[in-house]
Amino acid sequence: MTPRGRPRRADVDEGVLSAATELLLQRGYAGLSPDEVAERAGVAKTTLYRRWPTKDHLALAVVARLQAGDEITDSGDIRRDLPAYLEKIAAGLNRMRAAGRGGAASDPAGGAATAGDQPDDRPGDQPDRKAGDQDEPDDDRGAGTVAELVAAAARHPDVGALERRMYAERNALAHALLHRAVERGELRPDLDVEALFDQLAGALYYRVLITGLPVDRAYAERLVDTALRGAAVPKE
Repeated sequence: MTPRGRPRRADVDEGVLSAATELLLQRGYAGLSPDEVAERAGVAKTTLYRRWPTKDHLALAVVARLQAGDEITDSGDIRRDLPAYLEKIAAGLNRMRAAGRGGAASDPAGGAATAGDQPDDRPGDQPDRKAGDQDEPDDDRGAGTVAELVAAAARHPDVGALERRMYAERNALAHALLHRAVERGELRPDLDVEALFDQLAGALYYRVLITGLPVDRAYAERLVDTALRGAAVPKE
């Protein structure tokens, strides 16, 4: 049977996600307007909403697009490769935390986002800011879009399922890296790879969402060094 309807065009998806990525990084989650994204991408609003029914769905698609280019390096030295991969995770978290702050909050043409730039979203999304609303403190420790995506998973079960699938695919790369280190004899043969990576990745998210402290290469190396003290095969 021939499927009904027109096939989904990859160039439309790319145009929308490119425009959404630019807007999200400029203005943050609150400034991500699906209607404005559709206008920038030159597509009908109905086309966008068929693919991404709410702002939450669109924001998650942007994050998945940004993460798609992340690769994991296996040089044969787990103490070098694991911090490098955690650093990529940290970079993604920092990028989302910083979205819409400082100079990135301004429009490329030079205009800052205003209340009038925010059209209505579909039910279930965060309401747009209104005149008189107090600005959030300019605090670099805020979790920003990272926290919004966590909340989005609670608002929409399908977004939660998509988030879990996205992170499961990403985590599988790290699990494979650790398994190869076990096979090479760098790590204990009885190592619980999944639990070890949960400890490492969980610490990064805790630092961003709860403490607001920096996550960088130095912190990634400290995490790995601490975790591998109990996981590494003792040197004779």
